[in-house]
Amino acid sequence: MDKEVLHKEIDLIQSCISRMASNSFLIKGWTISLIGVVLALIDKQSLASVILLLILPVLSFWFLDAYFLRTERQYRELYKWVLDKRNLNSCEYLYDLNPDRFSDRVSNIFKTMFSLTLGLFYGFQIFCIILFTLFISKGS
Repeated sequence: MDKEVLHKEIDLIQSCISRMASNSFLIKGWTISLIGVVLALIDKQSLASVILLLILPVLSFWFLDAYFLRTERQYRELYKWVLDKRNLNSCEYLYDLNPDRFSDRVSNIFKTMFSLTLGLFYGFQIFCIILFTLFISKGS
């Protein structure tokens, strides 16, 4: 196996991993921004709608972030697989960037959602939204 081909293939996989990590980072930023803007503009008369307005997008972003993290993990498995197979001079799946064949090697999307990092990040946000809503409703 030509080293240049191997380097190009792992560079392509690494760019996919970087893109998934970047998407995950952007999702987290959008979530924090959304919560900040809505809580800054909250009106005491619309508390029930604020809970729905905030919790549903946070859950959606949480799911989407878990999707990106799971896909990143699949690409990492693909990266390891390529390094192992190309060292054995195998041309099987050459330049195939579809990570779905490694879905059995990583946690499913719901286990990924409730992993330590994502569970704490998004769970804390939902907890703060509920706490803020209770605090505001007690004050009115």
